[in-house]
Amino acid sequence: MTNSWAVDERHTLGYISARFPKTRSTMPETASAHISVQPDCLSVRLSGDLNLRTIPAVLKTLPRSLSHPAPKEIRADLSDVARMDDCGALVVVHLDRLAREHGCRLRLDNVPEAVHELLSFLHLDQETVPTPAKRPTPDIITRFGMKTMKVLDQAEDHVSFVGETTLTLLSLVRHPGRLRLGDMVGYMHSVGVDALPIVGLISFLLGLIMAFMSAVQLQQFGANIYVASLVALSMVRELGPIMTAIIVAGRSGSAFAAEIGTMKVSEEVDALITMGFQPSMFLVAPKVIASVLVVPLLALYSNLFAIAGGLLIGVSTLDLTPNSYMQQTMNTLTIFDVNWGLFKSAIFALLIATVGCFKGYQVRGGAASVGQATTSAVVTSIFLIILVDSVLAVVLRYWRP
Repeated sequence: MTNSWAVDERHTLGYISARFPKTRSTMPETASAHISVQPDCLSVRLSGDLNLRTIPAVLKTLPRSLSHPAPKEIRADLSDVARMDDCGALVVVHLDRLAREHGCRLRLDNVPEAVHELLSFLHLDQETVPTPAKRPTPDIITRFGMKTMKVLDQAEDHVSFVGETTLTLLSLVRHPGRLRLGDMVGYMHSVGVDALPIVGLISFLLGLIMAFMSAVQLQQFGANIYVASLVALSMVRELGPIMTAIIVAGRSGSAFAAEIGTMKVSEEVDALITMGFQPSMFLVAPKVIASVLVVPLLALYSNLFAIAGGLLIGVSTLDLTPNSYMQQTMNTLTIFDVNWGLFKSAIFALLIATVGCFKGYQVRGGAASVGQATTSAVVTSIFLIILVDSVLAVVLRYWRP
């Protein structure tokens, strides 16, 4: 038969064979592909000359895809391949693509030396290792359920952590000697003293901005003196504790999470438990107590610098004297306002230290998890600060109208 090819198909046991035509050259060029499908293996036996003329028909014979479930291995027997050029290598490329798409292993058996050199030159002689199949993307209901379960697990862990921390702090009331004073003083220095420059600068600028913006409106009514009242009351009651807490959350809350998270990664926390120590006594209690003691003082420090910023604007732009400005500030503030701000700062400090330590305990894996924990500690702390401040504002409104 000239310039034609015949395909012999045996439908039993999935056996398919193809024989290809002779060419117009004096040398006969034929190629065939015998495919045998077995439960765990797809066998392809290639023979003849695989070149530009014969390869299109051979590719038509090969399957475009595999049935489900796909076999674990595709085995190509090249023992009867007489010659192969770069076009003939498309057969191997096709089988390699099939193997990768279906997570199979491609194995080339009985490769002649000449064919092996060609495949090696084309980097096709490497055995295809099956890649893990892609996990199906869950639908929105499944994702919602997974997220809900994750939140519930975290809530359970959080409740357990808060309970353990509370018991630890209560035990310190009965046995104060168990508190690690050296660590607590170190944390008081890092949380309070090291934060003085940034807290003072931001509070001073904040008071300056508030005084400047309020002066623009109050000057129209000749009420310049009330700039001092506005700056003092807003800073002492609200903005001073909140700004201080946000700065502490960014500096110290993230540091607490990173410290404990790194110890989790290096299994230092597990070592403490193995040696019989209580990690919450070593790692959590000093941080919580130091924060609760220092952050209210930082808030008070912030209030002073904010009032100083307002004083600068009042004296320089509103023709107020320092004495009149400070007298108006003292007349506006009460002891309750100062104590209320300190009380809120102590609550915020407790939240920041607890959340930072808890996020550190949640670290699993490596350095990436530590970074996620620090970010989550800052975001969660700021959210809780704003939420608790809103609740306290409502409580103050109905408690002290």
